[in-house]
Amino acid sequence: MKLKAAALTNVGMKRTHNEDSVLLVPHENLFIVADGMGGHASGEVASAMAVDQIKQFFEMTSKDEEQTWPFKEERGLKYEENRLSTSVKLANRSIYETAQQDAKKRGMGTTVVTMLFTHDGAYTGHCGDSRAYLFRDGNIIQLTEDHSLLNDYLKAHALTPEEIENFPHKNVIVRALGMKDTIAVDIGRHEPKPGDVFMLCSDGLSGMVTDPDMNTIINGFLQDEARADDVEGMCNALIDEANKNGGTDNVSAVCVKVLP
Repeated sequence: MKLKAAALTNVGMKRTHNEDSVLLVPHENLFIVADGMGGHASGEVASAMAVDQIKQFFEMTSKDEEQTWPFKEERGLKYEENRLSTSVKLANRSIYETAQQDAKKRGMGTTVVTMLFTHDGAYTGHCGDSRAYLFRDGNIIQLTEDHSLLNDYLKAHALTPEEIENFPHKNVIVRALGMKDTIAVDIGRHEPKPGDVFMLCSDGLSGMVTDPDMNTIINGFLQDEARADDVEGMCNALIDEANKNGGTDNVSAVCVKVLP
């Protein structure tokens, strides 16, 4: 599977520092976005720890598949799915323990969304409201489900778009790395095909740009032969749109195109 990827992060229009972290690990076909929480210094520490810990675990297990894992494998998950889940659980434990040991970092945490491409498919692993999307055949598909109070509420109540917009606790996260010593990781499996674009983003993008507008932006590239593989341009265009719409949060995007 041939991939072309780019990652960009931006402080946005309102914040004074960037708590997001993005990482491409091309030799592992691994891509990560993390959105830190906890105020100045702590949030960016948590997101940086998350992407670094996940990367380290993958590199360690690539060199030695017999390496002892810090957590038991989950039944029903394939090796690569367990590998992805374990890397996020390990990052969670590191962030939680660091926060417990340093009063200045108490309460820090981060969302995370990851994608791993292997010979038998693509896998998402996530905690929080950072998202993964697929752009295929002119359509946009959200691949992850937000771990948020709003999303939990929507499962039990039908809300109008206006009620969703005015929901008083829209930004409350119910699952994120660093909140507890253990965490559940949502794993999804997907079948990539040539021409697909997968996009990972923080809520600074998904909260400022509607899905239809994202789709219009990405398809504008895909339908232009000269720009169809310009994944960096896609990231830039998405972030520019978020900032044009107010940029109230840090904005991050990773775009991965599946090549023929």
